[in-house]
Amino acid sequence: MRRRSLLLAVPAGLLTLAGCGDDDKSDKSKVKDKDSPSPSNSTPPKAKVVDGPVPDVTKGTKFGEKPTVAKGSGKPSSDLAVKTLIAGKGVEVAKGDYLQAHYLGQIWDSAKVFDNSYDRKAPTIFPIGVGQVIPGWDQSLVGKKVDSRVELAIPPELGYGKQGNKQAGIKGTDTLVFVVDIVNTYSTKSSAKGKEVAQDNMDLPKVGTNTDGKAPKVDVPKKDAPKKVVGSYVIEGDGDEVKASDTLLCQYRGVLWADGKDFDSSYKSGQLAQFSLAQVIPGWREGLTGKKVGSRVLVVVPPKQGYGDKPPQGSSIKKDSTLVFSVDILAKM
Repeated sequence: MRRRSLLLAVPAGLLTLAGCGDDDKSDKSKVKDKDSPSPSNSTPPKAKVVDGPVPDVTKGTKFGEKPTVAKGSGKPSSDLAVKTLIAGKGVEVAKGDYLQAHYLGQIWDSAKVFDNSYDRKAPTIFPIGVGQVIPGWDQSLVGKKVDSRVELAIPPELGYGKQGNKQAGIKGTDTLVFVVDIVNTYSTKSSAKGKEVAQDNMDLPKVGTNTDGKAPKVDVPKKDAPKKVVGSYVIEGDGDEVKASDTLLCQYRGVLWADGKDFDSSYKSGQLAQFSLAQVIPGWREGLTGKKVGSRVLVVVPPKQGYGDKPPQGSSIKKDSTLVFSVDILAKM
């Protein structure tokens, strides 16, 4: 089921990157809508959370398996019903995190499935607790732990409201049932995870390997900058390889080759960066395509693949600057 995108606005730093993408790729630069529960426009009520009733899961009862859920029995609760089917032992989900989850949603009265991520073979990622998804999700999943399976029965006012969702076949009176597998959660403290890779090229910058969520140190050598884009592992993760068409969730730090000074950083902004590789400067696309999710990557961008003689207004980037980035690829959106 297609809905409007739940993605937050791209942080200002990356909007300036996006602004200098190739003109002939403008059609590709539009971030595609994601399949996941989007919020209604009205202010949601604060829910009373109860532990049932929720329908039985009859098949696919293990974490990560596509569940089959029975039709709701009797009248659903007017409150938000939340039942933990599998208690995970991972990190606790916090308000404002990007939550990565598999889910299946159906209607209480009919058991009609209107959406599920399992068939798409990829979990969905969305900000939680900040009004970017339906209120029933925001008010039930914060505080749960990674590796948990949670079942929800969400009354209409905490779902799509009186207007329902016609495209999905959801009426304004429908109680919605979801089974949610919490795969991971990402915050501003998230970092790359993997094996450190030797940084033995003395002609390239050295990037710190700390994984405490703080900005890594970037040491630029007092040598001539490379003429071609560099994209090399600092920490190699074990996730899927990034495609040029992907949208990524990242932490990053950008410094100038000329003096090693910061010009942009998600660590300083206090907000994770999300962007489509179709939107950013060519050097980012070239440097990150083919790298694995979970990695920290050194990306060196010569002027022709960066801003050239048209640096962003108000930026400390000068004409014909070579740019150096440390990029932690946290997830694919």
